[in-house]
Amino acid sequence: MSFEPFAMERWQSTWENRVRYNISESGVHPLSVAELLALSGGSLEQIAAVRLGYPQSNGTEPLRSAIAALYPGATPEHVLVTNGSAEANFCVCWRFLDPGDRAAIVLPTYMQTWGLARTFGAAIAPIWLHEDAGWQPDPSEIDAAIGPGTKLVIVTNPNNPTGAVLSADAMDRIARRVDAVGAWLLADEVYQGAERIGSTTPSFWGRAERVIVTNGLSKAYGLPGLRIGWCVAPPSLAEELWARKDYTTIGPSVASDLLATQALSPSVRPRILERTRSILKANWPVLERWFQSLGGEFTHGASEAGAICYARYRSAINSSALAERLRRDHSVLVVPGDQFGMDHYIRFGFGPPAPDLEAALERFASALRALHD
Repeated sequence: MSFEPFAMERWQSTWENRVRYNISESGVHPLSVAELLALSGGSLEQIAAVRLGYPQSNGTEPLRSAIAALYPGATPEHVLVTNGSAEANFCVCWRFLDPGDRAAIVLPTYMQTWGLARTFGAAIAPIWLHEDAGWQPDPSEIDAAIGPGTKLVIVTNPNNPTGAVLSADAMDRIARRVDAVGAWLLADEVYQGAERIGSTTPSFWGRAERVIVTNGLSKAYGLPGLRIGWCVAPPSLAEELWARKDYTTIGPSVASDLLATQALSPSVRPRILERTRSILKANWPVLERWFQSLGGEFTHGASEAGAICYARYRSAINSSALAERLRRDHSVLVVPGDQFGMDHYIRFGFGPPAPDLEAALERFASALRALHD
């Protein structure tokens, strides 16, 4: 087995807590424990009383029930609680991909699954999203990539890094091809609920015969520090994935399980998602005005979901070199496009508090002026 380093995660985890302004994140400014408890009606005393023993390793019954309620026809037996959606994706790729297997992946994407596929020795058939088509795939390329012998098809929807949402036609075509070739579909839906425009993104759950959905509280819910994610899959497969989790983190923290159950309760969940959407709607004009002030330096689409915008720039500098200058000279962190296999793009995160976003963008503008001078 050869190991594929996860370039973006190493870049972020190295620097995100060591810069003044972090606009590399794809989620909104996180909630505090006190803010979450204020929304849920819980108390700090309740958290303080939690005994720090081993948890129910696949997630408690109340939490799995709250998650199952989000997916028509699912029960707690369909749900495996994981440490973030990243662990969910890892367990699925570990279960399905062996050397020589064929995996079709919609690109660009959060490169964890791409790196795992390469690490496990799979052959990757890309399905590229096209900027000139509003970051939608070409139907003929879907058909070609999801060919006979495909073991796993991987989709992130809403998409990271583009913030685009697949059209209903594209979702249906992917699902039909998955069924036609007998593949499994891994749908990473961690940005579902963080829509800036439009209604909640439809899930792939139930759209094909063999679907696994991964999701979590890090992005749309603004609760990344809880490290709560999940898989939703047929019960027998959920059991298999749980067996693999026995080799990784065993289970979630008991305090996180309790807080996640509160966050997903029917009375609290809509309020958390409304907070997220209000941040996106308030901050998007800040980013748009900044783009407009730069006289055509950036070309970008309208991000539909997630606190992310994927913008192409016209300067000649390599994207990682530009990102390093921003970090080193201006204490601003962004994600360079070549970490998605696409140079001359930057992924902007526009979920911080508005004053921080404005200050970070002003420093970015200063960096561009210095570059051009």
